[in-house]
Amino acid sequence: MRVIFMGTPPFAASILEAIHQSKHELVAVVTAVDKPAGRGRSLKASAVKETALQLGVPVLQPEKLKNPDFLKELESYQADVFVVVAFRMLPEQVWKMPAKGTFNLHASLLPQYRGAAPINWAIVNGETESGLSTFFIDEKIDTGAVILQKKMPIGPNENAGSLHDRMMIEGQGLVLETLDLIETDQAKAESQALEGPLKDAPKIFKEDLKVEVNRPAQEIHNLVRGMSPFPAAWANLSVPGFEGTCKILETALTDRKSNAQAGSLIREGKRLFMATDSEDLELLSLQVQGKKRLKALDFLNGQEIDTESRFY
Repeated sequence: MRVIFMGTPPFAASILEAIHQSKHELVAVVTAVDKPAGRGRSLKASAVKETALQLGVPVLQPEKLKNPDFLKELESYQADVFVVVAFRMLPEQVWKMPAKGTFNLHASLLPQYRGAAPINWAIVNGETESGLSTFFIDEKIDTGAVILQKKMPIGPNENAGSLHDRMMIEGQGLVLETLDLIETDQAKAESQALEGPLKDAPKIFKEDLKVEVNRPAQEIHNLVRGMSPFPAAWANLSVPGFEGTCKILETALTDRKSNAQAGSLIREGKRLFMATDSEDLELLSLQVQGKKRLKALDFLNGQEIDTESRFY
């Protein structure tokens, strides 16, 4: 079966490789245009483009998906199906083009966590289970009929990076299984079951990352791991010799309660804690503005902590 793949980040590039190694014929790849990156602002290709070039697969990089020249070139490949992973919203004339349809791999158990950041928000909300879905694309975002789903547990201390990597591996198999079903006309897509309130997964903004120190420790812990390692939760830090922002990259729940004001930093030997609205939260890894990431002990070795030290 002839396949065109559409995607941009490393997560998508991993799925691209799996399709290339399968029995299906990968005839072209569609990805984002090269963008300036780094201090020199030189143009950088997407992970999907880099992978496609290594595999010797033609790459299309349209600025506008409705461009007639792009649509004509896309149609010339005579693909049976389009596979979409972490790409932008497609116009109808694109997703309706292949005879066997266009399907997407989404990192949640749809209809829950539709949107741009399902991995992050599932962890922030304290979910103990998430998963993957393949579905046929329609005119709305993440609303199409579901083909396959795979449930995956979320560990109590798992962060977004770890879940992302596990989903990337599991996603390879789910996409290939979906392709096999579509090829043999055995894909039985079902409309998404809307049971109970829906939880969304919108794009993440800086204000979503701000740690509110007067919240319970469990909520702060979930925010930290849900946004780690990137884009990372942050708070304002006030310690002797420094006043500014600090990323909080790794925490651990405890059963100790200091009764200190929420946000207060407490040093206990080689360990660092932050008081919250409930139990104290142990801080394991930090990154002070303008500095590199440090384990708590390394941070303490170079930083005095006094009674006024706090996050806020």
